[in-house]
Amino acid sequence: MKRPKLAGVFLFVSCLLAYLMFVKRHYAATKPPAASAAAGRSFQYGIMFDAGSTGTRIHIFKFQIENKEATKLAHETFRAIKPGLSAYADDPEKCTAGILELLEVAKSSVPPSLWTISPVVLKATAGLRLLPGEKAKHLLDRVRALFLESPFLSRDDGVSIMDGTDEGISAWITVNFLTGDLHSADSPTVGMLDLGGGSTQITFSPQDEKTIQTSPIDYIRSFQMFNNTHTVYTHSYLGLGLMSARLAVLGGVDASPLGGSTELVSPCLAPEYSGRWEHADVVYTVKGQKAGEPVYEACLTKVEKVLYRKVMKASEAADMDFYAFSYYYDRAVDLGVIEEKEGGTIQVSDYIDAAKRVCSGLSVSPLQSPFLCLDLVYISVLLQELGFPPYKRFKLARTINQVETSWALGATFHYIESLKRH
Repeated sequence: MKRPKLAGVFLFVSCLLAYLMFVKRHYAATKPPAASAAAGRSFQYGIMFDAGSTGTRIHIFKFQIENKEATKLAHETFRAIKPGLSAYADDPEKCTAGILELLEVAKSSVPPSLWTISPVVLKATAGLRLLPGEKAKHLLDRVRALFLESPFLSRDDGVSIMDGTDEGISAWITVNFLTGDLHSADSPTVGMLDLGGGSTQITFSPQDEKTIQTSPIDYIRSFQMFNNTHTVYTHSYLGLGLMSARLAVLGGVDASPLGGSTELVSPCLAPEYSGRWEHADVVYTVKGQKAGEPVYEACLTKVEKVLYRKVMKASEAADMDFYAFSYYYDRAVDLGVIEEKEGGTIQVSDYIDAAKRVCSGLSVSPLQSPFLCLDLVYISVLLQELGFPPYKRFKLARTINQVETSWALGATFHYIESLKRH
C-alpha cells in the first residue's frame, strides 16, 4: 500500500512544480517591458514638424523615462527638406510628397509597436503666418489629412500656425530642460532672448511678484510641465525682428512699395555705398547718405525713432541669467567675439562699442556686410529698451549638450503634457 501512496505524492509534487514553472515562464513573457527588471526604464517618442518659411524640418525625439527620475532626451533624429510649405500655397496637393518623405523618416526611427502612441505634430511659423488665411488653411488641412492617414497618434490640434508667444515659451522650455532647471520648482531658471528676421521674443520666469502685478496681463502665462506649474513673462514683438527693423530703419514699409519706388537712402550705410537688398520678395536699391553728420550718431537717431515706445522694459530681467539666440549670436560671430561652433558670452556694451567702431570706420568692403553698422546699432538699442544695462552679460549658444536650442523640443514636451491632461 505504501508504494502507490508515495508514487501518488511524487506525481502530485512533480505536477505542481511543472505548473509553477509554466506560470513563471508565461508571466515573464507577458510582462510589459517598462515594468520588467530593466530598472523600470521605458521610452517615449514625439514627432515634431517645424514648418518654416524656407523649409520643413522634422525632429523625432526619443525620451527615456525612468522610475522616480527626471525625463531625459535619449536621442534626436533630424531631417530637413526644401522649399517651405508656403511655396505650395497655390497648389496644396504638391506638398504631399515632402510630408510623406518625412513621415517615412519617422517610421524608420520609431519602433512599430509604439507608432500608435507617438504623437505627430506640425507647427508652422513665419512663412504661413504671412499667407492669406484661406491659403494657409488649405495647406494645413492637407497636412492634417496626411497625418490622420499615418500610423502615428494625430489629433486636429496637432497641425497649426504657432504664434510668436508660443514660440518664445517653447524655446524657453527647451533651454531650461537642456540646462536641467525644469524638473524642480526650486531650481532657478534662465531667461531666453531670440532675435529672428520678423519678430523678437523675450521670456523669463519672474521671481518678484511685482513683475507679475505690473506687467500687461497678456505678458504673463502659466503652464504645467513635469508636475510643476511655471509662470513666465513672455512677449513677441512682431515687426521688430532684425530684417523687418532693417527695412524700417532704411525708410521702407512692410508692404509692396507704393508707386514702384524701391530706392532707400540711409545714414546707416557707408556714404559711397550703393547696392541691392531683397526683403519679402521686393528688391530694393539701397544707398548711403552723403557724408555729413557722423554715421554712428545719425544711425542711432534713426534706430531710436523706429523703436520709440514700441518695447516695454522688463525691470527684473537685468538681474537674471539669459541665453540669447539667432541674430544676437550671428552678429557676435561677425564681430569675432565668439567662435561660430563654440558660442560664448557677450555684454551689451560689446555690441555698443562694436557699433561705434564699425560705423565710424565704414567703408565699402566685400568682406563685411554693408548692414553691419545698422544691425549693431539696432541690437544695442533694442537690448537697452528691453531693460538690459550696458554691463549685462548674456550666454550665446546654438546647442546645449549637443542638442539644438530651437523651440521644437519645448513644443514637443508641451504637446505631450497636454495629451496627458486630456
